[in-house]
Amino acid sequence: MTPARPSTPGAHAPGLRALDARADQPLLEASGVSLGYAERTVLSDVNFTIRQGEYWFFLGPNGAGKSTLLRSILGGIPARSGLIRRRPDIASPDRLGYVPQRCELNPTLPTTMREFVSLGLAGIRGAEPGRLAWALERANLRGMERRDYWSLSGGQRQRAMLARALIRRPALFIVDEPTTGLDPPSADLLMRSIDELHTAERLTTIFVTHDLPLAAKHATHVALFLEGTIHAGPADQVLVPPLLERAYGLPIELHLHHHTDERSAP
Repeated sequence: MTPARPSTPGAHAPGLRALDARADQPLLEASGVSLGYAERTVLSDVNFTIRQGEYWFFLGPNGAGKSTLLRSILGGIPARSGLIRRRPDIASPDRLGYVPQRCELNPTLPTTMREFVSLGLAGIRGAEPGRLAWALERANLRGMERRDYWSLSGGQRQRAMLARALIRRPALFIVDEPTTGLDPPSADLLMRSIDELHTAERLTTIFVTHDLPLAAKHATHVALFLEGTIHAGPADQVLVPPLLERAYGLPIELHLHHHTDERSAP
C-alpha cells in the first residue's frame, strides 16, 4: 500500500510537473496533494504512484472526492499543495483518453459513427491513417463507421465513447462509471473491451466506479477514498475488510479474482 507521506514545504510549487521519460519512471504520481473548492478542502495528503500497464480502480462513497481527483489528473483543478507529476509522454492532453459519464452531443444533430469517434482527434495534428479502424476494432464496433450514432443501443453508444477516447492512442486511459445504466450483457461486453485493451496493449487504465465486485474482479490496484484522503496500492492490500468498513460504514468482504502481479507484469 502506498504510505501517506507528508509534503515538504517549499520543495515544489503546487501544480503539475513532468517526470523523466524512462521505462522505470511512474506514469503518474501524486505526493502530498491537497484539493478543494473555494474554502472547502475535499482531499488532503493524497499519495499514489501509477506505473505502465496497471489497472486502477477509484472507489468510494458519493462525495468522497473521486471526481475532484479525476478533474485534477485531467488538469481541471490545480493542487492546493503537493504535486501531481506526469511522465513527459502524457504531459500533453494528446496522450490522455477520457470517457465521461455522459455524452453531451446534441441528439438532434445527425451523426455517423465515423463522425462521432473522430471528434476524439480534436487538437491532434497529423494523426496517422488507420486510427479510426483501430479504435472501432478495440471497442468491438468493427465495420460500424457508417452507422447513425443515434440508432445504436445504449451499450453500443457507450463503446463508441470508448472508441472516441481510444482514437487519441492514449498512454493513460480514464473511464468514469462507464457501466452505469447498462444491462448485464452490455456491461459485460464493455468490460471485455477494456480488459482486452489492458491485456493486449498494456494500456494503463483508471476506472472510476461504485461497483466493488467489479473492482475485485478486474483491478490490479485500487485508490479507496475515505475520511478525506485515499488509501492506494495493490488491490489485495486495499480491498480488505477493515478499510472497506471504514469507507462504507458496514462489514464488506470481497473475493479477489486476479493476482495483482499477473495483471500488471510486462
